[in-house]
Amino acid sequence: MKWTSRLVLFSFMVFLFVFSSQVFADPLGIEALRMVPNEDGSQTYSVTIQILAIMTALTLLPSMLIMMTSFTRIIIVLAILRQALGLQQTPSNQIVLGLALFLTFFIMTPVWEKVNAEALQPYIAEEISPLEAVNLARAPLQEFMLSQTREVDLDMFARIGGYDVIASPEEVPFVVLVPAFVTSELKTAFQIGFMLFIPFLILDMVVASILMAMGMMMLSPIIISLPFKIMLFVLVDGWTLVMGTLAASYGY
Repeated sequence: MKWTSRLVLFSFMVFLFVFSSQVFADPLGIEALRMVPNEDGSQTYSVTIQILAIMTALTLLPSMLIMMTSFTRIIIVLAILRQALGLQQTPSNQIVLGLALFLTFFIMTPVWEKVNAEALQPYIAEEISPLEAVNLARAPLQEFMLSQTREVDLDMFARIGGYDVIASPEEVPFVVLVPAFVTSELKTAFQIGFMLFIPFLILDMVVASILMAMGMMMLSPIIISLPFKIMLFVLVDGWTLVMGTLAASYGY
């Protein structure tokens, strides 16, 4: 144990010596911040600061995926469908999340391809600045969100936020567009979920009426109707219809 501890300590001291010699060999050390003024008055920051900003923005990816894509509508519809079938844990939460995630990838692929072609690739080729890349990447996403947002919701949040005059849809600020988009997605998701719930609710009522007529009041209608609901869903190819309806609701 003593030799092992000494070996670890010696390795750590060698690492510190090599690292410190490389750092102090450069009189400037590690570049923390470098700001270069451009001809048009804008400023370009060093790569270190850009990487720090990107790593900070990565923490917002889950909220961006939920609030700015089709994920919200899909996950709510799938959850309502599972409740309508009477299956509490089947499919499991992992499978429902996986279905919603990959269907979101399918629906959002045209938007992300446009972002990649118009913003990411020119930025990688150093043809545009980071701020220009952000503005170019914002346009396809804003166009997608505007196409799925109701005007009533936009007007409400614009009025609450004090944005009384908006000349064109392209000038709608993100602080107004994102909550309006989420509100519209919730409305659409509950409308689709209501339409999915109706046939299963009718089947439950039919089974409950039959059991009451037979005098089997102590037997739960849910136990009897569950296999019939599963059979009905399989016979009409329910998963294909649900997935196709969700994709078609976005214009596919």
